[in-house]
Amino acid sequence: NCKAINVSINNPVLDTLELSRAVFPNMKSHKLNLIAKHLKVDLFNHHRAVDDALATANILLKIIEMIHDKKFENLSDLNTLKSSADVTKGDMYHTIILAKNQAGLKDLYKLISDSHINYFHRKPRMPKSIITKLRKNLIIGSACEAGELYKAIIRNKPSSEINEIVSFYDYLEIQPLGNNEHLIRDGIVKNSEELELINKKIYDLGKKHNKLVVATGDVHFLDKEDEIYRRILMSGQKFSDADLQPPLYFRTTAEMLDEFSYLGEKIAEEVVILNPSEINNKIDDCIPIPNGTFPPKIEGADEELRTISEEMAIAKYGNPLPVIVKTRLDRELDSIIKNGYAVMYIIAQKLVSKSIEDGYLVGSRGSVGSSFAATMSGITEVNPLPPHYICAKCNKSEFFEDGSIASGFDLPDKFCPECGELYVKDGQDIPFEVFLGFEGDKEPDIDLNFAGEYQSKAHKYTEYLFGEGKVFRAGTIGTIADKTAYGFVKKYFEEQDKIINGAELNRLLKGCTGIKRSSGQHPGGVMIVPDYKDILDFTPIQYPADDKTSGVITTHFDYHAISGRILKLDILGHDVPSIIKMLEDLTGIDPLKIPLDDEKTMKIFTSLEPLGIDPESINSTVGTLGIPEFGTKFVRQILVDTKPSSFSELVRISGLSHGTDVWINNAQNLVKNKVAPLSEVISTREDIMLSLIKAGMDKKQSFFIMEKVRKGKGLTPEDEKSMREFNIPQWYIESCNKIKYMFPKAHAAAYVTMSFRIAYFKVYHPEAFYATYFTTKWSDFNADLIIKGENVIKSKIKELEQKGLAATAKEKNELIVLEVALEMYARGFRFVKVDLYKSDSDKFILNNDGIMPPLKALEGVGENAAKKIHEEREIAPFISIEDLIVRGKATKPVIEALKNHGCLDNMPESNQISLF
Repeated sequence: NCKAINVSINNPVLDTLELSRAVFPNMKSHKLNLIAKHLKVDLFNHHRAVDDALATANILLKIIEMIHDKKFENLSDLNTLKSSADVTKGDMYHTIILAKNQAGLKDLYKLISDSHINYFHRKPRMPKSIITKLRKNLIIGSACEAGELYKAIIRNKPSSEINEIVSFYDYLEIQPLGNNEHLIRDGIVKNSEELELINKKIYDLGKKHNKLVVATGDVHFLDKEDEIYRRILMSGQKFSDADLQPPLYFRTTAEMLDEFSYLGEKIAEEVVILNPSEINNKIDDCIPIPNGTFPPKIEGADEELRTISEEMAIAKYGNPLPVIVKTRLDRELDSIIKNGYAVMYIIAQKLVSKSIEDGYLVGSRGSVGSSFAATMSGITEVNPLPPHYICAKCNKSEFFEDGSIASGFDLPDKFCPECGELYVKDGQDIPFEVFLGFEGDKEPDIDLNFAGEYQSKAHKYTEYLFGEGKVFRAGTIGTIADKTAYGFVKKYFEEQDKIINGAELNRLLKGCTGIKRSSGQHPGGVMIVPDYKDILDFTPIQYPADDKTSGVITTHFDYHAISGRILKLDILGHDVPSIIKMLEDLTGIDPLKIPLDDEKTMKIFTSLEPLGIDPESINSTVGTLGIPEFGTKFVRQILVDTKPSSFSELVRISGLSHGTDVWINNAQNLVKNKVAPLSEVISTREDIMLSLIKAGMDKKQSFFIMEKVRKGKGLTPEDEKSMREFNIPQWYIESCNKIKYMFPKAHAAAYVTMSFRIAYFKVYHPEAFYATYFTTKWSDFNADLIIKGENVIKSKIKELEQKGLAATAKEKNELIVLEVALEMYARGFRFVKVDLYKSDSDKFILNNDGIMPPLKALEGVGENAAKKIHEEREIAPFISIEDLIVRGKATKPVIEALKNHGCLDNMPESNQISLF
């Protein structure tokens, strides 16, 4: 009204309706009477102006009192109250945000993070108020036809509203007419001339408001012909207009000038060349991810690592340290500390120490076991020194450095000549260069296997060590794989009723493969931000796959992009530490005291004799079913072919089975044809370096040949010549050239150590072993079938084996579980039926009659239902099936599964009883 009579108002304006929406986002309606009732404000004579005004004033005072603790300094600060609930309701538009400089880039990362964390609703959204707050170092563009300005124009919004919209942007965009032809098809505009008029209007608005107008291409693909890829992918996602692709390719300057020729030559040059150049001149050179490395800092890490390592070394080897021990430890510690890697060791040491303190062993992965400093700081139990005896009582030691023994665990028992104590045996003979590089300057990659149920605690402890906002899960970007792309392409042409040749199919597959499909998280990777940096210096953040319920925040960029800048720790969950923990709990045996040269245990890797069964009963000649790393058919066949008799040979088999082109068509033939025994074929990376050094080759040359071979690069003619000069046999050289990937010996040694312990329990504590094994494989355990005994299991095994390659992943896993169950029956042990009151919800338990499966092992029950039933039965017995349904939240499939298994026999259907 004031505007109509040309009266200006300079007073600040505050809309209590919008304020209410911001403060009470969960209220469905913000009518005056409802807000008054909510805030207990008196409202007499509703709809009478004076009373409504008084109530509104009192509502304002109440809300200001409620938000007083937010410490707003002026009325404009109230705009920041706009909540995520508001963002989900209003219209959504596209915009372009450019960072002027490094500070602007960080602000952009903050906006992206907020859009994914605080304002996500189907898609990430940025409230204009938040953009406004951070726009100092940003340049805001009006975007395409999905932008606010273009939408307002085609909706014929009043000029006052359009002018207000224009004022928000730093530059306005116009695009080729072909980009917006869908507006003609949809009847929103009449023809191309109207599209031209819209672009002209945007240009005029730019001139009127002194805003640069820029011609942009809204580029979605590089070349014009690439539209077919977008067409195929959109068709696969059921877009109805997939075949009506706009020309969103990267046009040349000449093409862009031609597109906007209707504006006149001078204006076309302005919007295509001059104005984009002017915007470009406002932007500094920015680095998306800073150069250099930014490791976390722990005060005194260098001294702490040296102290821990030296103290443990002295406790084990005595003071003074043997020369070989001191030389190795000093060389490693000097390299680690000099290159700033001590903090990585200390972090790993603290995590492992905490897990062990909480009762869980930790397995090491990768080459960390190659580092003696890692062993002496308690990170890994793999000892990389040459095989040796060590006396736990007087610290006397004897080392074997001639290569005649591959593992200290293979040394014969011997008593200390000084004090008569039985020697401890140790040492896997692994050069440290594999982990730290030849010069000791390679960044260590410390990967650790924690018990699956302990993994989340390890992550929490990492957050505790570094503080809130410094630890984030490593984000991943999922892309379209070959098979998925193949499905998209085939389906598209089938729907088009067209046939394409193989060459064209491959071309289209290549164009559709590798395109971003989703985001996710690394199974155990966490990124550590140092206290002197912010995560937004490196990457925005988000929920994995934009799932707010995950409770996890990941890096927005794929972790590969920022690895090497900030520290990535692999804190992985693994079955083996969980298995060891369960076995220890069931038997009371300390796994660290299990002898790793136990003859009976070693024998199951070549025979069934220790298990007391014959091969015909389980269709296998070795006893490693259910032993991690040694239970698959592939590895069992390697065991049959090689007949290992020592710990070091098991390590070699682990290396052979994990490598690529190391066993198949390589070492397998050498062993089979008796060209070389298992002890001489190449099995792990270190074999090459150690063999060449033993033959007399220079250590540095040996290292670099090993590096080439392990990466699948093969040997150069010069390498082959050098190897022949040191009498390396031709079969060895040919073997090197076949290898594509090699497993590290330290990783193999760590795996075999844990597997051997589990094998020990299988031999000496079979029921504990089987109960533990099936607890970890419960999802593939068919209780109804397995409980019926050997004949039924054999029949099912035969059925699944006949499926061959057609078997699903689920069926393949079930087959392995059935084989272990059959073996258990063959050894004279049995299962008892699931019991509603006696079975655990999660674990297989031992009782006098046999092994009892958990409730969740019944197909149809599942984990959540089992836990709820277990929880309710502890409160009171179920008086009927009706009671079980109500209290136990048991669904129809759960009740049917329990009935079929006999768990509900004699239980009445209803709570009601009949008196007659």
